[in-house]
Amino acid sequence: MKTAISIPDPIFEEAEGLATRLGMSRSQLYATAVAQFVEAHREEAILAALNEVYAENDSAVDPVLNQLQWLALPHEEW
Repeated sequence: MKTAISIPDPIFEEAEGLATRLGMSRSQLYATAVAQFVEAHREEAILAALNEVYAENDSAVDPVLNQLQWLALPHEEW
């Protein structure tokens, strides 16, 4: 898809130099940058959702289960 965007001249110039150094087209550079930005924000959204779930639910280990796990461990002499 073709699109037009406006960006400050200094950012454009830096991007041009980076694309040249990396041997990629301007379109490839911008597509890669946007994809990484979208992915970073997707991960933030997932983290926010997990934090919300854990804030609403007790995530502590059941004390009875904890005791059973402890008893199931083999006892060793040191």
